[in-house]
Amino acid sequence: MAFVRAFVDAKKPIAAICHGPWSLVEADVLRGKTLTSWPSLQTDIRNAGGTWVDQDVSTCKEQGWTLVTSRKPDDLKAFTAGMAAAFA
Repeated sequence: MAFVRAFVDAKKPIAAICHGPWSLVEADVLRGKTLTSWPSLQTDIRNAGGTWVDQDVSTCKEQGWTLVTSRKPDDLKAFTAGMAAAFA
């Protein structure tokens, strides 16, 4: 979790797909962020202060850092395009 928090503190971009956002929940860095994930994580994301959306990719550029998330491997094409656009 220290690794995740260090990325957030350094304002480095983060990308997470499927169940990856659980690390962000545990690191307590989602307050005020909008993201997507595997649907079963939505309650945990909301409890961590994030806003969960049901879409193939979500890009959130708030609080000085960029977060790109996606729901599942079937969304990989959109996730890859979202990362390329956000990180380029």
